[in-house]
Amino acid sequence: MTARPHRFLPILLAAAALAACTSGPADEAGAPPDPGRAPSGGVAQVCGKLPPGPAAAPAGAVTVDPAVAGDLAAKTRANGPGTTFWLAPGTHGLGDDRFDQVQPKAGNVYVGAPGAVLDGRKINQYAFSGSAADVKIQYLTVRGFQAPRDEGVVNHDSAPGWIIEHNTVQDNEGAGLMAGARQQVRGNCLRHNGQYGINAYEGKNGITGLVVEGNEITGNNTGDWEKKVEGCGCTGGVKFWSVDGADVRGNWVHANRGVGLWADTNNNDFLIEGNVVEGNDSTGIMYETSYNAVIRGNTLRRNNGVDGKTYIDRGDSFPVAAIYISESGGEPRVKARTDKVEIAGNVLENNWNGITLWENSDRFCNSPANTSSGACTRLVPDHETCAKPAIASGALFDDCRWKTQRVEIHHNRFVLDPAVAGCENTCARMAVLANFGTYPDWSPYQGEVVQHAITFAQGNRWHDNTYVGPWNFVAFEPSRNLSIGEWQGGPYHQDAGSAYSRQGGG
Repeated sequence: MTARPHRFLPILLAAAALAACTSGPADEAGAPPDPGRAPSGGVAQVCGKLPPGPAAAPAGAVTVDPAVAGDLAAKTRANGPGTTFWLAPGTHGLGDDRFDQVQPKAGNVYVGAPGAVLDGRKINQYAFSGSAADVKIQYLTVRGFQAPRDEGVVNHDSAPGWIIEHNTVQDNEGAGLMAGARQQVRGNCLRHNGQYGINAYEGKNGITGLVVEGNEITGNNTGDWEKKVEGCGCTGGVKFWSVDGADVRGNWVHANRGVGLWADTNNNDFLIEGNVVEGNDSTGIMYETSYNAVIRGNTLRRNNGVDGKTYIDRGDSFPVAAIYISESGGEPRVKARTDKVEIAGNVLENNWNGITLWENSDRFCNSPANTSSGACTRLVPDHETCAKPAIASGALFDDCRWKTQRVEIHHNRFVLDPAVAGCENTCARMAVLANFGTYPDWSPYQGEVVQHAITFAQGNRWHDNTYVGPWNFVAFEPSRNLSIGEWQGGPYHQDAGSAYSRQGGG
């Protein structure tokens, strides 16, 4: 679709307003974002500022007494579906067995009074579990639960239709929340959990219709799982797996150990809009082996500083970036609200690099190099069909590979002051690249096949952006560094209509 600048004027105005609010004493000094500091821009601080729950039991509600051990679970068992439970002020417990938990019935509502806390006491693994649909949880603090790795505390079994709003879910192991189909996560404080704030994973059918809106997601992955399990890809603020249709809007995602927002493996139809993503150790927004997304009107600041420096310190020139698109792109054959990955109207300020489009030539269905073990693309249901000789030509040659294609990057503002970001030119890069294919020996993607495709043949395009600072560009492979003139000229022809000012990065 041809870009029409006026179509994005509201986004640009919002982005400009966000950028105007980003400076301040801490910013000017180059200090990292303060986890307790309110965000600038259009999102609200949530942690410590949640609205209180009702001071008295709502009409018809069952009162839960914190002085009675296990009262919440017992009264849930004793009452029918659709019951509302009011947790009185105080600290509520679930019993002394690690598997003591609340198993709601369909349509149950759990409402916390001011000061109501559900505490796992580092004994219980799960707070709310089971398969009941359409459960609502509001105004509670949920803390001290010990979910194992890759599991979660609230909605442990990823039941559908849950509404989780105005809660504080903190200081738990595993994920604070799991997600199910049609789940709404609104206005929560999700902080200091051992692995994730939210783990959006449901292993049987995947997740559809997920909403994550207006939350503060901070300080998660306290367990530093990437160091415990090297290359696990299992950490950060939010991780999405095989989600088909998600709106991620107006969240403040900051100071997480790892990626801020990470969609990994066959996600589709995402709208990531109006978020402030800052001070995360790794990439701010990562879209990996997935399809069809709109990423617009977000502010990203000082992301990827820890990982970026780690790469440089070990002599690795790969351009890890604030927005990282890895083996992901637009695919018209996969139904969604868009048929591309569109990155528009965002402000990226003093991150470690800007946007990287990457495709691993050795990562495809049925390749031993595929880190999404056993998974295949949405276009090929059976990964074992991606084998020689069929994969070498025809439909399987195209469809066995997750492609970084049809990515359009436009009307964004990229600002980089090396003194603030704490780097030299190593953190001022845009990139579109792949590795030289070598593995396995039967791969049809060996050599420069994918490098050529991602750079010249898959419809990846930058245009009408604004650059402030010493930006440079990488194309085809990691060592091919380009000036703005080389990037805009042949054979790359990128960033038509863009403005570039080397000075004034602060």
